[in-house]
Amino acid sequence: MTEHPQLPPDTQQTGSALPPGYTPASLSPTEERNLGTIAHVVPAILLPLSAGTLGFVGSLVIYLMYKDRGPFVRQHAANSLNVQIITAILLLVSSVLMLVLIGFLAYPLVIVVATVIHILGAVKANNGEWWTPPLTPQIVR
Repeated sequence: MTEHPQLPPDTQQTGSALPPGYTPASLSPTEERNLGTIAHVVPAILLPLSAGTLGFVGSLVIYLMYKDRGPFVRQHAANSLNVQIITAILLLVSSVLMLVLIGFLAYPLVIVVATVIHILGAVKANNGEWWTPPLTPQIVR
């Protein structure tokens, strides 16, 4: 049985696994562009494949893992999450509207519009452009 090394005394008191003063390494502009693009491409693929239920996963993972490592990737991941939040709300409303049949048209329309917005976001991120998606309030920043 191997023994695990002890954390430094000051990290044991605070309960944090990170040493005090630790800041994650920042990303290069190319890495930020790639991650910003991925934050939009993954939902654009998962939205139609999962009928709107799994699109948020890629955005959330990128946001949580890289939000403190660069402003560009943070903004694009947050924008992607904002699109996903609005998409989820509209899909829920569309589901309720299926009782009066209009939801059967609205549901796929919401998925198509959200997918197009994510494709536009992926192109903007890949080009290194700052962008705020249309029709999307800034819930996550």
